[in-house]
Amino acid sequence: MASHQESREELDRKAREGETVVPGGTRGKSLEAQEHLAEGYKEMGKKGGETRREQLGEEGYKEMGRKGGETRREQLGEEGYKEMGKKGGETRREQLGEEGYKEMGKKGGLSTKEESGGEHAAREGIEIDESKFRTN
Repeated sequence: MASHQESREELDRKAREGETVVPGGTRGKSLEAQEHLAEGYKEMGKKGGETRREQLGEEGYKEMGRKGGETRREQLGEEGYKEMGKKGGETRREQLGEEGYKEMGKKGGLSTKEESGGEHAAREGIEIDESKFRTN
């Protein structure tokens, strides 16, 4: 089994040959450069989303997300959309760990069309430890 350092060296070699080895690291000429590019794009996207939320207001921003989800479902079809959700859930579980994922599910399980899980938990006095499911 290759060590972590050997794996990084192999990725760096591929990056120097022009291959994108880090999602979002396109055009980076080394592994480190691709990692920095990806992080920069992530931060730009976050700031752009925050700006758009301010422009549209909370309800407008939610509506934009709902319409985007509907469009994506039409593009992928029902089965493709379910598969995308399944993969996203698996990735999120890996990011948060089992305990964090369960805590996030506890909040989600309380949500209804009329009330978010956080609102429901506050109203009922149910404690939700959001620090367990935040990655930043």
